[in-house]
Amino acid sequence: MNDVLVIGGGIAAFCAALAARRAGASVQLVDSAPRHLRGGNARHSRNLRLVHDTPSPLFPGRYTAAEFLTDLRRVSGGHMDEDLARLMAERSRELPDWLQAQGVGFQPTSGGMIPWSCKTAFFLGGGKAMINALGRTAEDLGVEILHDTEVLDVQLQAADTHHLPARRGHESLTLSARTVVICSGGYQANPAALSRTWGESAAGFLVRGTPHVRGEILLSLLAQGALPAGVPGACHLVAVNAMAPAADGGIVTRVDGMPWGLVVDRDGRRFQDEGAEITPRRYSFWGRRVARLPGARAHLILDTAGLRRAPPAIYPTRRADTLEGLARALDLNPDILRETVDRYHGALRPDGPEDGHTEGLDPPKTRCALPLNTPPFHAWTMAPGITFTCHGLKVDTRARILMADGEPCDGLYAAGMIMAPSILGTGYVAGAALTVGAVFGRIAGKEAAHRVLKLHPEAEKCLN
Repeated sequence: MNDVLVIGGGIAAFCAALAARRAGASVQLVDSAPRHLRGGNARHSRNLRLVHDTPSPLFPGRYTAAEFLTDLRRVSGGHMDEDLARLMAERSRELPDWLQAQGVGFQPTSGGMIPWSCKTAFFLGGGKAMINALGRTAEDLGVEILHDTEVLDVQLQAADTHHLPARRGHESLTLSARTVVICSGGYQANPAALSRTWGESAAGFLVRGTPHVRGEILLSLLAQGALPAGVPGACHLVAVNAMAPAADGGIVTRVDGMPWGLVVDRDGRRFQDEGAEITPRRYSFWGRRVARLPGARAHLILDTAGLRRAPPAIYPTRRADTLEGLARALDLNPDILRETVDRYHGALRPDGPEDGHTEGLDPPKTRCALPLNTPPFHAWTMAPGITFTCHGLKVDTRARILMADGEPCDGLYAAGMIMAPSILGTGYVAGAALTVGAVFGRIAGKEAAHRVLKLHPEAEKCLN
């Protein structure tokens, strides 16, 4: 029997396993993904949001805990737990040194290869390199790692020993441990669970990250009476290219360039001001809008001039010499698409050579309103890409799972996206999800180990 069982394979799981092992506990990590796909969504990550009061080789300027909390409040939809968020912000200061001690590399700003950012530090080699480094260190320290192994359920009960049913291939097994740390994420890869909120549209969502996060353990614990955090069905959505794979497409599948064209639904009609949002929030802005459309699909229409202004993309466009030809290629009604574009052209009011707006058009186009008259014409079909869900478990500052009465369930801990809605609520700021995972993974692993060593003095002693 192991002292600590960690369920999951992302940054939270590996940080929990390493923290528990370095505190002196024997640790087993169980991951439903195969080894070559370990890492969860962290494999697609780039950076980590960190508090720092002075510049360093990893970031310029300063980013205070107060600023971090302000950014979180702005996006959380009123669902942020102040105590947990403050703890995360303060403990994020420790992450660069601690992660580097586990073998993780960071990209120094002096290399000139990364965007300027005073809020985040970038992993050298990206998220995959970070996960591989944590995995190597965990194995070197004696953490037992089981890939392709799915824990089927966890009982919400305080106990000195936990026996969990699991499956590895066609083999059924029981995993036993004195404490359990759950880092198995939300339910973004579970269309049936999403359909309870999103209806038929959920079937059209593409999973941007790992397909192995289906949320069975989370949903079971909530059904057993664990205290919930966030909002059922709420999720982080981004507009992605409908040609992207059903899962694991990552950041490169995003669609951009909406201000330089027109976006139409499956009937060929506009439904949103394409110039309304040009900040980095535009990706989630369009993801939510497309998800609410019938069929959960839309089309970005560009002429050749607009395509030149749009950022490069990895997927080719549909193209035709006429709008009618493009409509037929997209299975749109050619007359309706022509009417949509003609009505738009009739409402154009130029503000200068590179900008413009419309008058008398519903919905309006308030920015970058330029004519679409340079053939050939191009289109990308847009789909909602789901990153993670914003519905999870409530924990205390020791990462213990809370029950319906607000009392902690001793022996059961949670870290990462399964409890992140306690902090992120229904929103997101870049790099914060990994910070939640790393900070609370460390807390959960250390707390789990200390509980074992306190109750079982015969357990393995602390590592140097």
